[in-house]
Amino acid sequence: MSVRELVVLGTASQVPTRHRNHNGYLLRWDGEGILFDPGEGTQRQMLRAGVAAHDLNRICVTHFHGDHSLGLAGVIQRINLDRVPHPVTAHYPRSGQRFFDRLRYATAYRETVGVTEAPVDADGVLARTPGYTFEARRLSHPVESFGYRLTEPDGRRMLPERLAEHGIRGPDVGRLQREGSLGGVTLDEVSEVRRGQRFAFVMDTRLCEGAYDLAEGCDLLVIESTFLGEDEELAVEHGHLTAAQAAGVAREAGVRHLVLTHFSQRYGDPEEFARQARAAGYEGELTVARDLLRVPVPKRR
Repeated sequence: MSVRELVVLGTASQVPTRHRNHNGYLLRWDGEGILFDPGEGTQRQMLRAGVAAHDLNRICVTHFHGDHSLGLAGVIQRINLDRVPHPVTAHYPRSGQRFFDRLRYATAYRETVGVTEAPVDADGVLARTPGYTFEARRLSHPVESFGYRLTEPDGRRMLPERLAEHGIRGPDVGRLQREGSLGGVTLDEVSEVRRGQRFAFVMDTRLCEGAYDLAEGCDLLVIESTFLGEDEELAVEHGHLTAAQAAGVAREAGVRHLVLTHFSQRYGDPEEFARQARAAGYEGELTVARDLLRVPVPKRR
């Protein structure tokens, strides 16, 4: 049975706290695992969450600030130690290649797994697989930063009542799906479009076009909300979002489930992020992330 869920490994910005690890997020998408922004301590958080190195197919770094990338060295070494049997691809801003190189080879270890480096230069598609298209968009932060988006292709949903009207049943249903028509009946007559699911990951950024593009029509959006509204000037200065701004992006983009994360240690009440997000007009499903939380991708409409 396919699983589509977000496993939250860490939710702190800049520095970890007693209750929040540095960043780290694993998207389980059917048989694949995509690890985003492995901060310091990610390897231990993976253990606590029941995530193995064998679960990883892609590693995606939005930018090379430490809270988003210092765990990369340990994760890559663990992939090699465990002799992961499948290819692992790493995406990151090409402008940070020197940082990636330092982290990949931070210490001596035996390299047994070929990690494919696929750096990001600009907005565009990074990969196309039978199950999804994976792409990046530039964000607005003091260092170059990219967000990521996964889009499942649209499919078809068969309509039993219309199939029955035309006397199509059993193996003939499969033939019609494969061939597009059967006995003068077209696929369009007995089915409807099933919209593919969409996921986006938006980390450190000010409000910008890229954030809206990534979030557009998403079923699940993971987005930073480092600051509360009273510190909006700090957010702009340091290249971050407030909870209200993140919620505004989700509202305008038609996001179904919003996950707020990457919280400054200056705040003691995490529910204030939810209150400010609701006050900004977001009415969809809302989660204030906490470490080791699992968030399912919403069921198809």
